[in-house]
Amino acid sequence: MRHLLLGAALALALPFAPAGAQPAETFDHWPKHVPNFPSTGGGGIMIGEYRPVVHGTTCSTDFTATEPGGKVYRNRVVFDAVPTQGGILCTNGKWQSLESDAKGTTPFRVFIRDGIAYASPAS
Repeated sequence: MRHLLLGAALALALPFAPAGAQPAETFDHWPKHVPNFPSTGGGGIMIGEYRPVVHGTTCSTDFTATEPGGKVYRNRVVFDAVPTQGGILCTNGKWQSLESDAKGTTPFRVFIRDGIAYASPAS
């Protein structure tokens, strides 16, 4: 009886994963981040100089957004810095223009571990 109770207690202590649950993302399997890339918002906008740095509970970077015609906008993005998988996940990004009142959010995420940045795969 004691073994049965111990077995039941151990079974309850194990992590429970609902049926059909997706495995956790492995962030260091994402592609390596490059500072210049097409905007997740589309429209031919190119993002440049995007180099997030962790500052305590946030990650941030100033960056450019360049229209196909060449007009350049200066912006800043601030993410929540979430410790995970031995690194920091920069997530829940909020950007704002450094030149106007334009602002928004981004689905883009960056994972930083051991000085290497990885970018979330394209959606």
